[in-house]
Amino acid sequence: MQKVFVSACLVGNKVRYNGSSLCLEKTDKQWLDLNVELMIFCPEVSAGLPIPRAPAEILGGYGNDVIDGTARVIGDDGVDVTSEFLVGARQALGLCQRHGIEYAILAEGSPSCGSQQIYDGTFTGTKISGAGVTAQLLSSHGIKVYSQYNVEQLINKLKGALGE
Repeated sequence: MQKVFVSACLVGNKVRYNGSSLCLEKTDKQWLDLNVELMIFCPEVSAGLPIPRAPAEILGGYGNDVIDGTARVIGDDGVDVTSEFLVGARQALGLCQRHGIEYAILAEGSPSCGSQQIYDGTFTGTKISGAGVTAQLLSSHGIKVYSQYNVEQLINKLKGALGE
């Protein structure tokens, strides 16, 4: 059975910075549950960050810049959590590589998991086009990243592969 990596918060686990969760659309989640094996993972929690934790944003760039060492991930409390974000991203990549995972569904907007948009580093709620640390690392290793907003594209691709 095809395995798909999914952000833990997207399946109702209360692992987000504020102790909340997000959810995939019910019909999307049901189809995924019946047709693939979901590998549920939170990069930030896996790297040892607590729940709740200070909201964090990438300062000075995007996920690729954090990976390259030219940008940092900082909490709104001023604490640098760059190393934790990098550890979590590497752990996510390792899980995908060990299990031959080709697809990931990640939470949009997150400094870890945002695949199309992240916050701009000013803690003003302003989003910019760009990817978070985990999304960038997975993408750069050939894993196709989707968000909760375009997961139907992945489902349609998987349906095609299953001959549906």
